[in-house]
Amino acid sequence: MKVQVLVATMNQTDHALAGKMNLQTEAIIANQCDRFGMEEYDHNGHKIKMYNFAERGVGLNRNNALMRSDADICLIADDDMVFYDGYEQTIIDAFNKYPKADFLVLNIDESGATDRRKNTKVSKVGLKNYLNYGAARFAFRREAITKHGIYFNLHFGGGTEHSCGEDSLFLRQCLLKKLKILSVPVTVAKLVEERESSWFKGYTEKYFYDEGYFLGTAHPRIGGLFARYLVLRHKDYLTNSSFTRKQILKMLKKGIKDSKKRD
Repeated sequence: MKVQVLVATMNQTDHALAGKMNLQTEAIIANQCDRFGMEEYDHNGHKIKMYNFAERGVGLNRNNALMRSDADICLIADDDMVFYDGYEQTIIDAFNKYPKADFLVLNIDESGATDRRKNTKVSKVGLKNYLNYGAARFAFRREAITKHGIYFNLHFGGGTEHSCGEDSLFLRQCLLKKLKILSVPVTVAKLVEERESSWFKGYTEKYFYDEGYFLGTAHPRIGGLFARYLVLRHKDYLTNSSFTRKQILKMLKKGIKDSKKRD
C-alpha cells in the first residue's frame, strides 16, 4: 500500500520543506510561486516531486497535486504541519482496520486555543456533520476519488473570489458519490505555525457574503435554513463583529441569492 503526501504551499525556493515537515514517504509538493517547472529529488530515500506553478488558488494547488498522484493512499497537507515518525504505518494500519472506508478524517495536534473539532471515537461523516472538517485532515484511497472525477472547487478557498469552503465542497462531493467516510481518533501530524490566516480577516461583510455563497452552492434548497441556524448558533458572530443578527442574516442571504445567479 503506497502512501503519498500531497502538500499545498507557496513561494518555496529550495528543497528544505521536506525536512521541515519530516516527510517519510513519497510526496508531491504543489508550489505556487512566480514560475513554472518541476523538480524531483530524494529525501532520505523517498522520492519528492515539487511542481512549481505561477498560479493562485488553494483548490487549484491541491488539484495539481492530486491529479499527479499515483499512490494508493493520499494525505492532504499544508506546509505548516510536521509529521510524526512512523506516520506511514499508522495510516496503513488505519485503512486496514477499516477496510470498507474510502476516506478517513484524522486529528491534528496543535498548541493553544482552537476551535478544531477533536475526534475521540470512530464516527460516520455524513451530510449533517461534514462542515466540521478541514482539508489538512483528509486521508483517502486515491482511486475512490479519481474514478468519480472529484476535485477541489476552483472558486472557493484562499486565493479565489470566495475565501473559504473548498474543503467542505470536496467532502460533500464525496458523500454525494456515496463514498464511506469515517472520522477516526488517529493523529499523524502536528501544526507548528500558528500564523495569520491567508483568508480570514475577521467577521466582515465579505466573510458573511462568502459564507452565504458557499451555503447557496452546497445547499441550494435549504441554504436559507442553514443561514438562520448559523446566526443563532454562533454567538461569536455578534461578539466579534459590529453587526446585528438581522444584518448578518441579510449578508448571508445575499450570498445565497447571488450563488443562484452564477449560471
